[in-house]
Amino acid sequence: MVGENGDMSDAPSGENYRFFNHSACEFYPCHDMPAEDLNCLFCFCPLYRLGEDCGGNFTYVNGADGARIKDCSACTVPHRRENYDYIIGRLASR
Repeated sequence: MVGENGDMSDAPSGENYRFFNHSACEFYPCHDMPAEDLNCLFCFCPLYRLGEDCGGNFTYVNGADGARIKDCSACTVPHRRENYDYIIGRLASR
């Protein structure tokens, strides 16, 4: 929206889209952290595809076929309210 001065001062900030807590989810809570900080927006981590460069706390486990699989169960990077800009920035740089 263009403001009265022809600028974007009246434009929506997008702040309402930065955080979502889905307390009705059958897997909730998926991490041991305060509900007011548990962001479900990136439930399926968009950084997973970055492999070892995701910036999260992960380990590798062996799958049934012996292949190494990233285990991100201890990682809370995508679930922390304050990491929205980090995640969007990482995706934009790819």
